[in-house]
Amino acid sequence: MTANYDSIAQQYKKSKELPFRLHIEAYTLFNLLGDLGGKSLLDLACGEGFYTRQFKQKGAARVVGVDNSDKMIELARHEEASQPQEIEYIVGDVLELGEIGSFDLVVAAYLLNYAQTKEQLLKMCQSIFANLKPGGRFVTLNNNSEQPPASYPITEKYGFIKSVHEPLTEGTPIKYTFKVDGEKFSFDNYYLSQATYESTLRSVGFKQVRWQKPTVSPDGVRQESQEFWQDFLNYAPMVGIECVK
Repeated sequence: MTANYDSIAQQYKKSKELPFRLHIEAYTLFNLLGDLGGKSLLDLACGEGFYTRQFKQKGAARVVGVDNSDKMIELARHEEASQPQEIEYIVGDVLELGEIGSFDLVVAAYLLNYAQTKEQLLKMCQSIFANLKPGGRFVTLNNNSEQPPASYPITEKYGFIKSVHEPLTEGTPIKYTFKVDGEKFSFDNYYLSQATYESTLRSVGFKQVRWQKPTVSPDGVRQESQEFWQDFLNYAPMVGIECVK
């Protein structure tokens, strides 16, 4: 289901330093999350803990990170050992996670886009729903299914591009290629339509499903200019989703 992140863990960690990650990705995510003070939070597909640590720093009371890559969790635990924040990291696959707690928030910076079929997506959404308190929220960033493939190369100036070699149908692989410090690395996501995401999220019991276009931070505009970011905003490669149990 997922890319083999064990082999690209260090490179992927470096990609978190790309300006779009801070000025659009993180800005959009934290706007959706709102105040984290005192909240319990489950971070799925947490990787090496890049956002997991920020959730704790922004006031979350309890934070648990889950990822299916041993190497990613190893990096996260190393960081926790050197700068303890009382974050628990677990190696686990969301498809088989089951209920591990009852959280105010379940968060995922890119998870659903690894589902290759509606059946896999359903299992992910069931796990997410099971770990939320009544009234709890699921907030995620995801591949934007609505982005026209003809616009995929336009994001090269931000440090990555997407590419496909066949028409977009349910389950079509979408290759992400990042360039960081002159080195390239790639991994696959999978296309599922926005309608498939929406219907599946609602089928497990989410009462509300809200889609959020990415936005750029004021600091990002000051550092680069609105014009620099406009292609990203016009042909958004990613989208935010907020769901309420």
